[in-house]
Amino acid sequence: MKDYFNTAYPSIDLLRKKAKSRLPKFAFEYVDGGCNNEIGLRRNTDDIRKLELIPYYLRDYKDVSLKTTLFGETYDAPFGVSPVGLQGLIWPQAPEILAKAAFDNNVPFVLSTVSTSSIETIAEITEGKMWFQLYHPVDDAITDDLLARCKAAGVKTLVLLSDVPTFAYRPKEIKNGLAMPPKMTAENMLQIMLSPEWALETLIKGKPEFKSLTKYMSGSMNMHHLALFMDKTFNGRLSEEKVRKLRDKWDGNLVLKGLSTVEDAKKAIEIGLDGIIVSNHGGRQLDAGPSTISKGIEILNACKGQTTIMMDSGIREGSDIACTLAAGMDFTFMGRSFMYSVGALGQNGGYHAMNMLKKQLQQVMEQVCCEKPQDLPNHLAQIKNLW
Repeated sequence: MKDYFNTAYPSIDLLRKKAKSRLPKFAFEYVDGGCNNEIGLRRNTDDIRKLELIPYYLRDYKDVSLKTTLFGETYDAPFGVSPVGLQGLIWPQAPEILAKAAFDNNVPFVLSTVSTSSIETIAEITEGKMWFQLYHPVDDAITDDLLARCKAAGVKTLVLLSDVPTFAYRPKEIKNGLAMPPKMTAENMLQIMLSPEWALETLIKGKPEFKSLTKYMSGSMNMHHLALFMDKTFNGRLSEEKVRKLRDKWDGNLVLKGLSTVEDAKKAIEIGLDGIIVSNHGGRQLDAGPSTISKGIEILNACKGQTTIMMDSGIREGSDIACTLAAGMDFTFMGRSFMYSVGALGQNGGYHAMNMLKKQLQQVMEQVCCEKPQDLPNHLAQIKNLW
C-alpha cells in the first residue's frame, strides 16, 4: 500500500479529470473552484510555471535526497498536505486517508479546524506528528480548549490562519447550495445518483461533520443553524494583539499562514513566530490579488534567514515544487493535488499522490543535477520582469 502507484494517473491533471467524473458536481466544484471569476486561482499556478531551472550536465553530483529539516524534524520530502475544510465532502474519511499516507511517507499533514475528522483521530493516526490550523474562535474558552486538546494529542506545530477576514464570494458554491451536509436539491440528488461510488462510500461511512467542533455545538443542527454557529463562533479578522496572545499561550511552533506582503511578514517575525506560510487560500478568497510566488519572492528578498518561509497555493506537480523551492522557499504545501487524488482513487489516493509527487520531484532534481532541495536555488534562472 505504501508504495502504491497507479500508472493510469501519472499526473495531477489526469487525477483531476478522474475525480471530476467520479464525484458529484457540488463536491468536485467545491475543491476545484476559486472565488469570483477564478482569475487568482489560475494566476497562482501560471506564475510558478514562469520560473525556469538551469541544468548543469557536466557537474559531478551524488544521489538525490529529498530529505528536508523543518523545526528540528527531518522529513522525507520537502512538501506536506495543506489544511482543507470539508474534506469528507470530497471523499468519505479523506482526512484519515491523507493523514495515514503523510505519516507513512514522513511528511507533515495539517488538519483544519473545519475539516471532517477530529484532532484526536488524526493525532492517533499520525502519532501526534500532525499540524493543526486554527480558525480563531471569538470565545477564548473555545480557543483554550482547542489548544489544550492539541497539546494533549502531542501536536507541536500550530498554524494560525490569517487570510479569511470575511466569507468569500464563490459563485459555484452559491449556485450549488453547498452546505454541511449537502443541501438536498433535486439537482444535487441527481448528481449523487450519478456518482454511485461516492454515494455508497458516504452511506457506509456516514455523512461528513465538523468532528473537531461537535463538542462546542448544541446538539444536532440543521444547515441554517450550522451557518449561524460558524458565523458566531469564528472571527476571521486577525490583529497583532490576537497573534501576540496566541504566541503567549502556545509554547510549540507557531506558524502564520496566509501572508502576502513584506509588511505582514516582518510583523510576524517581530512577534516571534517560528515560521510563515505565504498563501492566498488557493485563490479562494481574493480574485484580484497577486500570485503567491510573486509576493513570496518579495518576502524572501526581505526576510530570508530571519524565519522559516514556506508556501502553498498554486503548487500542483513535482516540477512546481522544484521551482518554488528554487525561488528560495524552505518548504511547500499542497491541498488540491491530494484531494484530486483521493477523489479519483479513494483509499489509495493518498499513497498514489505521495509517490507520484516524489517521483516527479526526484526526476527534476536528477535532470538538473541537484543533490538536495536546499541546493535548488542554485539552479534558478533569471526572474526579473516575470510579473
